[in-house]
Amino acid sequence: MQTPGTLHVVATPIGNLGDLSPRALETLRTVDAICAEDTRHTRQLLSHFGLERPLLALHQHNEDAQAAQLVDRLRGGQSLALVSDAGTPLVSDPGFRLVRAARAAGVRVSPVPGACAAIAALSVAGVPSDRFVFEGFLPAKAGARRERLAALAGEPRTLLFYESAHRIEESLADLVTAFGPDRRAVLGRELTKLFETVLDGPLPDLLAQVQADANQRKGEFVVVVEGAGDDADARVAEGRRLYAKLTEHLKPSQAAKLAAELSGAPRKALYGGE
Repeated sequence: MQTPGTLHVVATPIGNLGDLSPRALETLRTVDAICAEDTRHTRQLLSHFGLERPLLALHQHNEDAQAAQLVDRLRGGQSLALVSDAGTPLVSDPGFRLVRAARAAGVRVSPVPGACAAIAALSVAGVPSDRFVFEGFLPAKAGARRERLAALAGEPRTLLFYESAHRIEESLADLVTAFGPDRRAVLGRELTKLFETVLDGPLPDLLAQVQADANQRKGEFVVVVEGAGDDADARVAEGRRLYAKLTEHLKPSQAAKLAAELSGAPRKALYGGE
């Protein structure tokens, strides 16, 4: 009976190529083939290290169809590596269907850990990190994004978001509206790369800095937001969420009164009218 191969889930650098571990390099050197989100991108990475391995495209559009074929290769004794464009595969990247199929088939799946933008940002943010929630990318459409943030406003754990250059300003503005002007956050941009910056302060301050400096609107972003904190903060956050929904059907004063009753938050924190 043929001994199955191993599926190696390999983290690659998020910017600085020096972050590719010796173990990851050796794994990429010795596997039978590499499953890559973008074969062109991965070919450049391999070329930098003088490696030549067969590349197989595996992305969100073909993963379901490809998984069975790749599992057959693994069961036939081949070892494969799974990489994404940058960082740790499956963290806001495709791959979980292949991993699930491989495990279901009795194939060994082995992590080769390394860089992850979310964890890198959390490590330098200086915010509570004992409990956190990774939200990945927020919805692209404004309405869905605001609804999602409103639902998270009362979350007591630290929140991590990924965001792109063309939406970072809008997303920060929506965070201010949903979480209030006092919530502290950290904005990590281009982490491990030449123009890396890490900004911290209340959300409105971060928004102002991004609006004032075009360079702060370029690159890839991780937004780390402190949780709602104590019960009073959580009540206000929940009250704001309820108020935003109720104003779709009621006058602002009525919405604020009902939201305050339901959440226990002070009415004045929800609505400035009489």
